[in-house]
Amino acid sequence: AKNKLHELKNDYKNKNFDIKNYFNIDEWARLFALTDMLVTYHGTVPKSVKFYYNVNTGLFEPIIYDGHKSGSNYQNFIFLDFVNSINLDYDKCGFACTHAEWFKVFFNKNIHIEPTNICVFDCKFCAYSIKVSKKEDAWELSIDEMVDKLKAYENKDITEVHLVGGVHPKMGLHYFIELIKKIKNIRPSIHVKAFTAVELEYMCRKAKVSYKEGLQMLKDAGQDSLPGGGAEIFDTEIRNEICADKCNSETWLEIHGTAHNLGMPSNATILYGHIEKPIHIVDHLDRLRNLQDKTGGFNTFIPLKYRNGNNQMSHINEVGIIEDIRLYAFSRIYMDNFNHLKAYWPMIGRNTTQSLLAFGVDDIDGTIDDTTKIYSMAGAEEQNPAMSTEDIIKLIKGVGRTPIERDTVYNTIKEY
Repeated sequence: AKNKLHELKNDYKNKNFDIKNYFNIDEWARLFALTDMLVTYHGTVPKSVKFYYNVNTGLFEPIIYDGHKSGSNYQNFIFLDFVNSINLDYDKCGFACTHAEWFKVFFNKNIHIEPTNICVFDCKFCAYSIKVSKKEDAWELSIDEMVDKLKAYENKDITEVHLVGGVHPKMGLHYFIELIKKIKNIRPSIHVKAFTAVELEYMCRKAKVSYKEGLQMLKDAGQDSLPGGGAEIFDTEIRNEICADKCNSETWLEIHGTAHNLGMPSNATILYGHIEKPIHIVDHLDRLRNLQDKTGGFNTFIPLKYRNGNNQMSHINEVGIIEDIRLYAFSRIYMDNFNHLKAYWPMIGRNTTQSLLAFGVDDIDGTIDDTTKIYSMAGAEEQNPAMSTEDIIKLIKGVGRTPIERDTVYNTIKEY
C-alpha cells in the first residue's frame, strides 16, 4: 500500500496521473458493483469518495469517507491520503473539474425535430419506432413541414436544432442534405446537431459512399455536430440481445472518430439499467475513453436510463435512483478525459437531474420545448418535456450552482 501510494503521489506531482492505469477492466467492474462503497447515505448526501487499499483482496477500492476511519466499515482498509490533492470529490463534480469550475452547470436553448418514427430496425428497448410494415400511429414529416417547425421559432433565441428519429428507408443522405441546406438558409447561425451513427451508417450504405464521404457531404451542407445516440452497450453479446440488426459497436466508434477527424464534434452515450452487467458498463466507458484520447472530439458523456414502457423488454424493471447515482458518479471518475457529464432531464426527470448535480453532472441539456417524444413514449416522468429558461435557472440555483447558458460546443453565452 505504501509503495502504491508513493507511485500515485509521484505520478500526480509529475502531471502523469491517469486513474485508469491503476486498475484493470475487471477491477474497475468490481469497484462499480460495490454500490455501498460508492453511494452511501449518512443522513445527508455524502461529500467525498476516498480510495482505500483492501488488505484482504489486494485491491484499491473507493469508499464514502465520513470522517471516521475506525469501525467495522473500515477495519480491512488502509487509508490513502493522496485523494484530496486530486479533488476526487462528488460535491465538486469529480476530479475532472477544477475548484473554480465546479459551481457551473450548463444548459442551452434548443429544439428537436424528429422527421419520423418509422424505422427499419427493431431494437427491443425502443418504444418510439414503428416498423415499416406497421404504420399505425406513425408519422413522416416532409422537408417543408420540418422547416416550418423551425420557422415557428423565428423570434426566439434558440441556438441549436437537434435532428434525430427513426431510420426511414426513403429518407436518405441526399434527402437530409436538402433539409440541412434549407435550415441553414433560413437560420444560418443555428447549430445543426444531427443523426446518430446508426442513422449515418444506413444513409451511407444506401448512398454507396464511405462514412468519410457521407459526413463531408453533410458538413458541406451545414451539419455541425453529431448526437451520441445509438451507442447503447458496446459488448457484442448484449448488443445482439437488445439491438441485433443495427450497426455494431466498431462501426459506431468508427463513424464518430471519422466525424472528429473532419472537425465535427459529437456526444457519447450509454444505455444502462437493463440486462447489462458492471463489466459491460466499464468496457463501454473504456472504449469511449480510448477514442477520446485519440481524437478529443467528444463534447460530453450522457448516460441514458433504460425506460420499460411500451417495448419488448417491459418485463425488466427499471433501476432506482441509487443505481442512477452510482452510474453517473462512476462515469465522472472514470471518464476523466471528457470535459462534461450530462443528465438528460427529459429522460431521467428534473428532480433526479437536480440530485445528480451533487454527483458529477455539470450539464442538463436544454429547454427542449416539448419537441421530443422518444422518452415520453417509453414511460418517462416528463410526458411533455419543456422547461423555460427561468425553470432551468431555478432548478440549478436550487442546489447552489451557477447556471451557464452555452452553445452546443460549450462556449459561454450568458452566466445567470
